[in-house]
Amino acid sequence: MPVTRTIHRLFPRQGPLVLQMWRFGVVGGLGFLVDTAVLYAALGLGAGLYGGRVLSYIAAASFTWALNRAWTFSDRARVPVARQWALFLVVNLGGFALNYGTYAAMVAFWPLAAAWPVLGVAGGAIAGMGCNFWASRALVFRQA
Repeated sequence: MPVTRTIHRLFPRQGPLVLQMWRFGVVGGLGFLVDTAVLYAALGLGAGLYGGRVLSYIAAASFTWALNRAWTFSDRARVPVARQWALFLVVNLGGFALNYGTYAAMVAFWPLAAAWPVLGVAGGAIAGMGCNFWASRALVFRQA
């Protein structure tokens, strides 16, 4: 894969870590799309800006856990699926707090984000990503 070769050429000593970070970012981008789609569906069903966001976060977190398990951290130790999924949700609560707090602040204090919640979802995703990567790598998808 060209991306893998490029990363290993640019970062010869830290290639595996940088590749994991890149994959985590790609998965996070896809998770952003899931998050946004579920939020807008929930809003259409009357869930509201805050309740809909909780639902969309759970859907996106479940989606990203599955993709990270299968692709980003596929070389890591395997634990039972249900246990790892629950651990992923619990461990990523710090990232969720940053994510949801940023979203809530944006939709509460910025009228444009209240009108276009996708802006708050994007801000929240960026705020929580670094915390979620390190927590996931160290605690959920541990080295074998």
